[in-house]
Amino acid sequence: MAAKCVHKGCGKVFSDPEEDCVYHPGPPVFHEGQKGWKCCKPRVLTFDEFLTIPPCTTGKHSTVDDTPQEEPPKADASNIATLAEKLDEKAPPTTQPVAAPTAAVPPPSTPAPPPEPDSDDPSLAIPANATCRRKGCNATFNPDILRDNETCTHHPGQPVFHEGSKGWSCCKRRVLEFDEFMKIAGCTEKKRHLFVGKGKAAGEEKIDDVRNDFYQTATTVNVSLYLKKIDKERAKVTFSANAVEFDLPTTDNKRLKKTYGLFAAIDPEASQYKIFGTKLELKLAKADGQSWPVLRSDDRWTGERIQIGQAGRIA
Repeated sequence: MAAKCVHKGCGKVFSDPEEDCVYHPGPPVFHEGQKGWKCCKPRVLTFDEFLTIPPCTTGKHSTVDDTPQEEPPKADASNIATLAEKLDEKAPPTTQPVAAPTAAVPPPSTPAPPPEPDSDDPSLAIPANATCRRKGCNATFNPDILRDNETCTHHPGQPVFHEGSKGWSCCKRRVLEFDEFMKIAGCTEKKRHLFVGKGKAAGEEKIDDVRNDFYQTATTVNVSLYLKKIDKERAKVTFSANAVEFDLPTTDNKRLKKTYGLFAAIDPEASQYKIFGTKLELKLAKADGQSWPVLRSDDRWTGERIQIGQAGRIA
């Protein structure tokens, strides 16, 4: 029976419990305007960027959320006592009037991301399984439903995180847990979803490159290319003796076309690839068994060799 994985960053409907799940095992972290996950290092400023941080762990799907809760900061009694003493020393005599405190100047806010276009460009085709781009909607394109019959319930505002509470600037509801925040129902309805927007001049956004990392064994080089929503039906990966050629369109109207010249020769027939929701994984079969200090032939080599079985990351 099919079930939905509750791991953070996955959310995939699965029927095979042994299928690989790529997710964040740690809770979200929001601190001084920065956003990220406790289990990995990337930190970003906007909520849209936070949602695109690639999951850092591969495991198995689950219907039980085992993500640990973020512990509240613990007050230090000695620091509180010291602070109280300093405030007492600086307090004015009781016989003198005390000036009203001035309002604190709020820190500059993070610039809001550019607004989404109001509607899809009718000249652009909507990819199969495209997801609505409006916040809080997440509807999937269904070609059997007339566009004029679509109702998009979403949040037109921006996320608001303040002193532990979480909500949207466009409505009043506030919650404490991140999971509850993600479930806050949209407050605004609009006719038709937004699947592709206005697109680019050529109808598709070109991606020059993506982040990747790799680790190796005695016989293989295992590579991850982090690109979300790759269209499995249209994606092409071609192996040759010294290179891998990619043509990776996504369901949100983007495309990566690139050729990686490899550090050393591989066996094209024995090499494989697999597509996940947030990345492409390659298993390159070494032709000669030598250790690879870098992945690509044009990567800068520092002279340090990556040991067999340990991960090495390149930008």
